[in-house]
Amino acid sequence: MPEKPRAAARNRLALIPEGAFSYPIDRPGPTRWFGFLLLPEFTLLAFSSAIDPLRIANQLAGKPLYGWLVLSEDGQPVPASAGLEISAQAGLEALDPGVHLFVCSGNRGTEVATDRALAAIRKHSRFGGAVGGICTGAATLARAGLLDGKRFTLHWENQPGFTEAFPDLEPSSTRVERDGTLLTCGGGSAATDMMVDIIAADYGRDFAIAVADMCLNAPAPAPDREQRSSIAKAISSRNARLLHVLRSMYAHIEEPLTLDGLAENAGISRRQLERLFRLFLKESPATTYRNIRLDRAHSLLAETDMSVMEIALATGFSDVALLARHYKARFGQTPYGKRGKK
Repeated sequence: MPEKPRAAARNRLALIPEGAFSYPIDRPGPTRWFGFLLLPEFTLLAFSSAIDPLRIANQLAGKPLYGWLVLSEDGQPVPASAGLEISAQAGLEALDPGVHLFVCSGNRGTEVATDRALAAIRKHSRFGGAVGGICTGAATLARAGLLDGKRFTLHWENQPGFTEAFPDLEPSSTRVERDGTLLTCGGGSAATDMMVDIIAADYGRDFAIAVADMCLNAPAPAPDREQRSSIAKAISSRNARLLHVLRSMYAHIEEPLTLDGLAENAGISRRQLERLFRLFLKESPATTYRNIRLDRAHSLLAETDMSVMEIALATGFSDVALLARHYKARFGQTPYGKRGKK
């Protein structure tokens, strides 16, 4: 695309909406541009969850911190998986290295990108453009040969089919993955987590929390957490006894049950309990139980004014030191660090 039309397309989307709440930024950088390549049957929720934090950041700052281009292969509308058609502002010819390109796709992520689209994505990367994937966008990046040796993720529902198609590539189970400039997420609200993480890196944690609050998201998202909770994994396993044990774990956080007690309540032996967890959750029941309690501690730290001692007691840890040790191993910082204390 000639430079003038490309610039015109960009300027049209450097939106600064008005709102009742503001959060001024003293030293805004140049407008940072993102491109969202919509592929047929892309997931609408994931796309909108990624684009709206950028709009909110501009609104809060009152400045064009971010701009975005909605792209399709040929500039024509693209049908989402929900049956709605979304208009594109430009075709692939509008790409330039200054745009961070995110590929958005859905359940047919391993097959919908055309050869032309793959060639454009490869060219964009080769000339220094950053790339990423939303929902199953990583499948298109894999087809383009851009994931070798990289950490990445895509929606958990589509990971089995992905690994069949790309046996040498292993997606992570986390909501968001960052490997250099490569950014991928599992879709849904994880797309918001990813964009809020970008905003935090650009303009600081406090501003990012303000954006997250406007999205009604957790004030301190943890992009590296698992896409699915233990109970969701158990539901997909269809194992009634495993579900029974997990429900007991969630019901007894403040006063944890012993593993023998959990097994007895489920009508199985402790050995059977260990086997079930290894088979379906790929970890020991003790690890799962501890992580459930740590996740509760993480939520209480973010959402309440409880002291760390009170949180330790509320999540079944005998003392603060024990909570701090396990919390740091899971989240990379102590409970005091999360609260901004030394």
